[in-house]
Amino acid sequence: MFALISVLIFIAAVLLVLIVLVQNSKGGGLAANFSASNQVMGVRKTADFLEKATWTLAGALVVLSILASATIPRGEVETERSLIEGQINNAIDPSTLPSFPTSIPDLPEDLETLPANELPPFDEDPE
Repeated sequence: MFALISVLIFIAAVLLVLIVLVQNSKGGGLAANFSASNQVMGVRKTADFLEKATWTLAGALVVLSILASATIPRGEVETERSLIEGQINNAIDPSTLPSFPTSIPDLPEDLETLPANELPPFDEDPE
């Protein structure tokens, strides 16, 4: 329903723009182009038609806008927060992270003199 009303609002707005552009502010717009006196609609009738069409389309635009605001689809509003806020809430506190050594531990004197291929095997799990 909302989509239909939106399309009708668009059509009414385009027609209103076209009718306003056809009119002349001094009354000489479309009606001034017809100078023949034996036409079906006289100059005054054309100006009256354009004025009535303008007011009718303006009123229709107002009514359709109110109807559109009443028929906007209102689903469940998700209370989802922003992604950045979620990352902040799920962030790990840096004070709880294990601390890593910042310097190289001193080697015993007897290991410093051994060549690399003769060093004892490295224990990956110190615990």
